[in-house]
Amino acid sequence: MHHLLNSKSANEIVQSPEYVSFRSTIPQKKIVVDDDPRKVWTMYDAGPKHIKCPLICLPPASGTADCFFRQIMALTSRGYRVISLQYPVYWTMIEWVVGFRKLLDHLNLDKVHIFGSSLGGFLAQKFVELTTSSPRVHSLILCNSFSDTSIFNYTDSAVLFWMMPSLVLKRMVMSNYTKGNLPPEIANSVDFMVDQLDSLTQPELASRLTLNCMNCYVEPQKLSDIPMTIISVHLRQFQFTKFSACECDTISLSSSDVSPTSGSPLDDIQTFENML
Repeated sequence: MHHLLNSKSANEIVQSPEYVSFRSTIPQKKIVVDDDPRKVWTMYDAGPKHIKCPLICLPPASGTADCFFRQIMALTSRGYRVISLQYPVYWTMIEWVVGFRKLLDHLNLDKVHIFGSSLGGFLAQKFVELTTSSPRVHSLILCNSFSDTSIFNYTDSAVLFWMMPSLVLKRMVMSNYTKGNLPPEIANSVDFMVDQLDSLTQPELASRLTLNCMNCYVEPQKLSDIPMTIISVHLRQFQFTKFSACECDTISLSSSDVSPTSGSPLDDIQTFENML
């Protein structure tokens, strides 16, 4: 948790050969698709470019495009195309959906699979819901996501996030991590995500928390035709906190059509779960 006060990271994941290989072999790209040049999408696009239905990875509120590096390295080594994204600053759901649709148009992608973690999963569901007249999503994989922002109990104060100092917003997120001794692999993962959180600017984090907590919900009937896999990863530091996406008894795991012949980015769901 010290990284908010220490700009030099000593995180083992950042220094690992796997992450160093990722950053040295896969270029980070910056793309603007809006009229406002300040709205920049950051992305890693790895794997065969002839694949026109890739896996798009959308991070949680505290994550960046880097947080999917293990999925990128593992899946691209098996011939899949994976695109990991980091959002620009969007303050409303409609803005985000329009911006994401413009990005898909820019990348010449008519259909995509989406893996979304927490906020990323919620945004993916809203994108499906709001583009039913012209569907762009082949399937969804949702990890610790949610369908109604009211579970966070911040719907009334979300409109004020834009004016809160960055340190206050970051501490709001970090306060939900359990302190104390954790298994080394979990502690390293938490430190890595704290590094990602620390790299976000105040507008970036404030806009994400606004989307995460504003009064909004998914209309499930508009997602009924989309193959969907739901993954619940319950780590001790997130369970039973106001930022936990859902409890065990509300989750069902359904396997979507994920065979390579269908154009899906996964051989089977176990492959993906093993990388989380």
